[in-house]
Amino acid sequence: MSLTFHWFLPTNGDSRHVVGGGHGTPVTSAGGDRPPSVGYLSQIARAAEHLGFEGALTPTGAWCEDAWLTTAMVSQHTERLKFLVAFRPGFLSPTFAAQMASTYQRQTGGRLMLNVVTGGESHEQRAYGDFLDKDARYARTGEFLGIVRDLWDGKTVDATGEHLQVEGAKLARLPDPLPQVYFGGSSPAAGQVAARHSDVYLTWGEPPAEVARKIAWIRSLAAAQGRTIRFGIRLHVITRDTAEQAWAEARRLLDGFDPETVRSIQAGLGRSESEGQQRMLALHGGSLDNLEIYPNLWAGVGLVRGGAGTALVGSHTEVAERIAEYHRLGIDEFILSGYPHLEEAYWFGEGVLPLLQRQGLWSHPVHSPATAERPTTQVPFAAAGS
Repeated sequence: MSLTFHWFLPTNGDSRHVVGGGHGTPVTSAGGDRPPSVGYLSQIARAAEHLGFEGALTPTGAWCEDAWLTTAMVSQHTERLKFLVAFRPGFLSPTFAAQMASTYQRQTGGRLMLNVVTGGESHEQRAYGDFLDKDARYARTGEFLGIVRDLWDGKTVDATGEHLQVEGAKLARLPDPLPQVYFGGSSPAAGQVAARHSDVYLTWGEPPAEVARKIAWIRSLAAAQGRTIRFGIRLHVITRDTAEQAWAEARRLLDGFDPETVRSIQAGLGRSESEGQQRMLALHGGSLDNLEIYPNLWAGVGLVRGGAGTALVGSHTEVAERIAEYHRLGIDEFILSGYPHLEEAYWFGEGVLPLLQRQGLWSHPVHSPATAERPTTQVPFAAAGS
């Protein structure tokens, strides 16, 4: 299977430094360097589209702009790029979410994918009026996705669950195509929901051995449901013409971390209920030393950012090798990002993707092979804050 690559829309702001936020932590001041305007996000989206990315993930939470509204606006400035809209099912009725997805597909020509996020931290959930605990949130997500799937199948749905109830629910128009459902989570409750309802299971960027164990776990749970699902991974990237240049950029980012900010964010993330977040924290332990936790896998981003906290760092060839290594484990989709997101999209798209294309692991969805493989090391200039 050819690999699929997605980029990221930084709706919490962008910068030449790492922008913090996520899992109940505030966005750091760097987020104001390039505010997440529709104009700037559209620049990133058009670049990703040109380079051959399939879609772009947009996060969810109090720390960023709303994903549904933002991507609907950005979609009008792009032609092919899909949008992986993250949302929390506890904030919408399943019937309304199914209807929104159907409308989105018609208005964008079928460019919606859904990243179902069961919940953030409990204190953030309560701010939105959601007072369920973590396990109950996962149970509700299972009920939610069951109803949505039935509606997308054209059924009239009567459902009475522990958390959700609908009567006579039916869509006037079905989404075409059906949006793919992406889902992540490291807890036992998350695994059961993923196995039953997801099309793609997502993991954050842990070392290959840990990723392999997750894949085996979810694959066995899905098999017990009579299902097969695909696997994806969420990583940042710092790729350059040489390894020395890439690691120099990682050191520059690290030098920009204020020690007090690191301590404050790590204290906040340490209280996280998310098992995946705790696994991210364990990779670096809050220390600024020994951050290369596996060849070309750097845990520095997680010092100031919640959620995905690791980056592939190295030459284009090295990064391509690590991607191929994850692919051999069973990873077919890669959701990537880098600071700043406009320039890093070009570094990866012009440096790594042609190597993967020559290996037969990837092909540009539009351009001919000759066009996609044209060698270049130029990164177009982008005006900050545009």
